[in-house]
Amino acid sequence: MDYGKFRYEQDKREKEQKKKQQTVEVKEVQLSCRIDKHDFDTKAQRAIKFLKEGNKVRVCLRFKGREMAHQDLGREMIERFREACAEFSTMDKKPTLEGRQMTMFLMPLKNTAPKKAAKPQESEPAAAAEASAEA
Repeated sequence: MDYGKFRYEQDKREKEQKKKQQTVEVKEVQLSCRIDKHDFDTKAQRAIKFLKEGNKVRVCLRFKGREMAHQDLGREMIERFREACAEFSTMDKKPTLEGRQMTMFLMPLKNTAPKKAAKPQESEPAAAAEASAEA
C-alpha cells in the first residue's frame, strides 16, 4: 500500500468521526437583582429553550451600585432561576461571586437533548404492501 492511499483513508476516517461528533455551546442569560416577574419568566423560558437544544447555560447576575451590599437577594434570585429550570437541567457549577457578577452554570439533562428523527426505511412500506397483498 502506498503512502498516498494511506493518507486518503486516514483523512476519510477523521472526517467520518467529525460528522458523528456533537458540539455543546455555552449560552448566557443575564439577570439583575431587581428584575420583574415577567422578565424573569422570559429569561427562564429562553434558558429552557437552550437546554432543550442540548446547550449549557451560564446564568450571570450583575450587581450595580449598592446592590453589592445585598448579595443575599442575588443568591435568592439565582436559586429561584435554578428551580425554574430544574425540570430540564442540573447545576453544573454552584453560584460563585466574581467581582460584581454572580455566575452559575446549568447543564441539560440527558433525556432532554433533541434526537434526530429517524427516516423511515424503504423496506418498511414495501413490507406493509406485501402484507396487505397477501390478505
